[in-house]
Amino acid sequence: MCMLLYRIDYPTEIVTGNIMTQSLINAVNEHLETINSVQFLSEDIEAATGLIKQALLGTNKVMVCGNGGSASDAQHFASELTGRFEKDRQGYAAFSLTTDTAALTAIGNDYGFNRIFARQVESVGHAEDVLMVISTSGNSENLIEAVRQAKQQNIKVIALTGRDGGSLKEMADVSIVVPGKRTSRIQEAHIFILHYICEAFEPFRN
Repeated sequence: MCMLLYRIDYPTEIVTGNIMTQSLINAVNEHLETINSVQFLSEDIEAATGLIKQALLGTNKVMVCGNGGSASDAQHFASELTGRFEKDRQGYAAFSLTTDTAALTAIGNDYGFNRIFARQVESVGHAEDVLMVISTSGNSENLIEAVRQAKQQNIKVIALTGRDGGSLKEMADVSIVVPGKRTSRIQEAHIFILHYICEAFEPFRN
């Protein structure tokens, strides 16, 4: 059963006392509205978690990539898996394709920016690995190229996107589309989802 998170109506004295401004109240409510939508994505989130578990509990790995803030999310997620999330447990084979500046600049210089992730997938990806692409729009060309490359190598693809899912929605094996309107709120939902997936590898959920 889905639980709804409702908008917050703060007491007048809190607002008038400048403890919380109206703009902050609006931002919190907008955040809650976007986070509330995540519960309706449970089927896709669990399907994505299943693909990742199948890869990591076997002999495969997870590659993650994105641009800008989504690149940071990719690094964050991979580090939670290779290091630890909240409890001590084994490390898992996950890494971000956004961190090697030598590779990124060499590939970008020689093949173009749209190939910076695809070339890495071609180099290190193997069948039954998982590629997660993170994009608030779902239309980043370098991520689309990475997915095309992954498909050629029988690599499973998870797209974590926003708005209408963009081009990546139909290309991925599993798409998680946060139906927000603002990039910042979509990103907030993305990190919530990534943390939830990390919980699947915690001892109390195994």
